[in-house]
Amino acid sequence: MRVSESGLRRAVLEIDAALAADGWDQPARLYALVETRSLLEQQPSLAGSLGPADGADGQPPDALTAVEQDPLPPDRSLEDLLSGIEWPAEVDGCAAAIERVVLPPSAETDMPTDPAEMRTYASEHPDRNEVRIVAAALRGGQAHCTLRIRGHEDGDLLEGVDLVPGLVAMITETLTSS
Repeated sequence: MRVSESGLRRAVLEIDAALAADGWDQPARLYALVETRSLLEQQPSLAGSLGPADGADGQPPDALTAVEQDPLPPDRSLEDLLSGIEWPAEVDGCAAAIERVVLPPSAETDMPTDPAEMRTYASEHPDRNEVRIVAAALRGGQAHCTLRIRGHEDGDLLEGVDLVPGLVAMITETLTSS
């Protein structure tokens, strides 16, 4: 079965909700996305924790289960790690969650070019915003992202397909390599 865009969106929103419950200042996280129905066929013992995958009890038939991967090494960037990942065929998609500092376009004029100075500049800039991004893609090409701004947790969650196109492209590459 092909997972719909709404199935992917639900998975991304579930990841975002779980991360929100953990609070801020979290390390980057990586998830394999697997069709719940396929996962239950392969591992029926998970039925108690995942619930039925046939549309009963409110579980959509195209539901995805996000399987969090081992913690990422703190000395490597998510972007660097993604470049070396190839998922097996049983994995239908990938999601990544990361916190970043974003600056307004006006801050670019004074931005240093040295990476260490750039990090200091961004972390000390008075107009900075800290954001949590959850970006996901499926083998079929569908993508969905959320962006939550720190300090505005009760406000609207930004979502869309192209919020972070560079990250989505890196995630998609992990799915097309195998």
